[in-house]
Amino acid sequence: MKDPSFRRSAALFRAFLREQGDPATAYTLLARDAADQVERHGPLRDKVVVDIGGGDGYFTREFRRRGAQSYLFEPDPAEIGPGQRADTVVADGYLLPLADGAADVCFSSNVLEHVADPHTFLSEMARVTRPGGLIYVSFTNWLSPWGGHEWAPWHYLGAERARGRYERRTGGPAKHRLGENLFKIGVGETLDHVRSRSDVTIVSARSRYWPVLPQLVPRIPVLREFATWNLLLILRRCS
Repeated sequence: MKDPSFRRSAALFRAFLREQGDPATAYTLLARDAADQVERHGPLRDKVVVDIGGGDGYFTREFRRRGAQSYLFEPDPAEIGPGQRADTVVADGYLLPLADGAADVCFSSNVLEHVADPHTFLSEMARVTRPGGLIYVSFTNWLSPWGGHEWAPWHYLGAERARGRYERRTGGPAKHRLGENLFKIGVGETLDHVRSRSDVTIVSARSRYWPVLPQLVPRIPVLREFATWNLLLILRRCS
């Protein structure tokens, strides 16, 4: 699918709506799209790719399909699918069991909003990436319509109220709880932090899913916090 395009955005949105009932289709499509975005900046074949927090391994398998040496590091054993367990390292993204500069590409999709200290998480991604290598990181910002995850968009009325509404409606516990495994993260503050770092440079900062001018929205203060939906950063590791 051409990126950006209305066709691509519509396909990803339809897959997202069916994610709970058909996660394989949704995440396979998302993994292909993410790998395409990485390959815009160089081929994946024979590259070492570190996938942090990739859960069931859809991204790792897609990178391998394209010839990369890809390894999954996932902190939660419950998120790891049965077919992926033999090839996965249970490890925290704050402290990866990897040497400095071990990866050509360090990849993290929709993880940053789930860590309490995103700056340390980004520092660890930079540490394990070789000079000149790429860092791919995307996250759902808190004030986007999907910021509350399964209890969005009611998070605009307050996190506890939104979570309570979800649990009353479904009759079961919500997966995410603010301050425990979901955190408020903004577009502007993240861009300011990344720009202040001396170990990375920004190759691309864009809305991950927007169908037109995806680089424009993250540049507009205030609007970007609501309209970006999901910020994608492609960074290059400095020497």
